Amino acid sequence: MKYFIKNIVWDSVLSFFVNLKNPEKRTKALLTILLTIVCILYVMPVVIVLINSFKLNTFVKTDTFALPTGEMYAGMGNFETGMTFGNYPFWKSVLYSVTITVLSTAAILLFTSMAAWYISRVDSLLCRVVYYGCVFSMVVPFQMVMFTLSKTADTLRLNTPWTIPVIYVGFGAGLAVFMFVGFVKSIPLEIEEAAAIDGCGPVRTFFSVVLPMLKPTMISVGILEIMWVWNDYLLPYLSLDITKYRTIPIHIQYLKGSYGTVDLGAMMALILMSIIPVIVFYLTCQKHIIKGVAAGAVKG
Repeated sequence: MKYFIKNIVWDSVLSFFVNLKNPEKRTKALLTILLTIVCILYVMPVVIVLINSFKLNTFVKTDTFALPTGEMYAGMGNFETGMTFGNYPFWKSVLYSVTITVLSTAAILLFTSMAAWYISRVDSLLCRVVYYGCVFSMVVPFQMVMFTLSKTADTLRLNTPWTIPVIYVGFGAGLAVFMFVGFVKSIPLEIEEAAAIDGCGPVRTFFSVVLPMLKPTMISVGILEIMWVWNDYLLPYLSLDITKYRTIPIHIQYLKGSYGTVDLGAMMALILMSIIPVIVFYLTCQKHIIKGVAAGAVKG
């Protein structure tokens, strides 16, 4: 891999100097070099986690950037330690993370798409207020509400994996409504009018006519929400009863021994296990993000 990247950079540098007199080729060479450097900077943290997940704990601290060879190599020991550490099984954390992610994403997609359709088709002051409220919520820092959120979640019994999706709907509605409204405005109103003439009510029109056409944006919003909810640490930590329910990020945080010692090798192993599903999912579906965003940007 490093030789491949090295060859790309070297070829780009040579191309840059060979084509100094050609502005277009010079610009392409510069962009290739710049984007290659940016790509390396983004990938480097994942590479560091990967190589350190196979090292003994001592060498993670002293030889962070070295490859896990010889006496440094821990094999699969870090993975076994991470999954069996303490009295809280790792499979429960995986189950709770999957439950919260699936329920939250499904609720966000369903409720925000229905809200966006109504906002787009009903021109009223209330709809405009709701829409701009959702847009404004995207710029409000989570830290402004996190202290009151914990008490509210306890009061309303939203501190379980089956009820916390209600909170995620509130925080995820801003971006989702914004994207759905932009796409719904590009759908010809005549299609819905034809469905009404055929006897479809509002509910049937939405689920039979509008919802299938929302597929590109549905996939885009779903991918973004899944990546957010799966990796989220602060909201579950503040809302859930962590003595009973721990998501994967919270489980990783509790990899501590006596006197606050941390097994960094086991922590890196669990971090790697938690990011691999998201990376695979994103690489598989990344083309749909571009399609969905472009579709939602037709009108707005």
